[in-house]
Amino acid sequence: MSKKKEFISLGEELRDGFGKLTFSNGAKYEGEWKDGEINGQGSMIFENGGKFQGEWKNGEINGQGILTLPDGEKYEGKFKDGKQNGHGTYTSACGARYEGEFKNDKFEGQGTMTWPNGEIYEGEWKDRFFHGQGTYILPGGRKHVGQFKNGLLDGKGTMTNKKGGKYLGEWKKSQIWNASYYDKDGNIIQTWLNGKEQK
Repeated sequence: MSKKKEFISLGEELRDGFGKLTFSNGAKYEGEWKDGEINGQGSMIFENGGKFQGEWKNGEINGQGILTLPDGEKYEGKFKDGKQNGHGTYTSACGARYEGEFKNDKFEGQGTMTWPNGEIYEGEWKDRFFHGQGTYILPGGRKHVGQFKNGLLDGKGTMTNKKGGKYLGEWKKSQIWNASYYDKDGNIIQTWLNGKEQK
């Protein structure tokens, strides 16, 4: 087992094993080193007050870890080259929670977001937005299953309500475009063509 030692007064080439270091910007690291670089398990308190605890490789966050920011945001999951990459869980300062795939610090791939007000989105993401096939559940019993683009309803889908009625058709930028509304018995009540309600 490596002997614990302080590295503050040692040259970079001598840092090996377990140690502590305070950087010139005020950040503080405690953990494992190898060949003068942060490598292995360790924790860092950054100059802005954020904190990371987990795996490092060649001075960068790599592997499994937990990142907590000063405003209360938190990410727990996989990192690669200092960024959130792979499967993880993100919690915002307001309590929204995303669990799924990340790429370069952004929601990308399959994931589920749950908001404190009861809204839920489960499906595909791209560049932090709903993008692709997904299911969006809204407070009050409404649910939309279909296609999304850049965070908006866009493409074919079905929206149902708690009364058993449903909108079936196509949306464009979250606007009903070519669709019909059916009551719970399957009767067509309303229709839309190119974004305009037909009479």
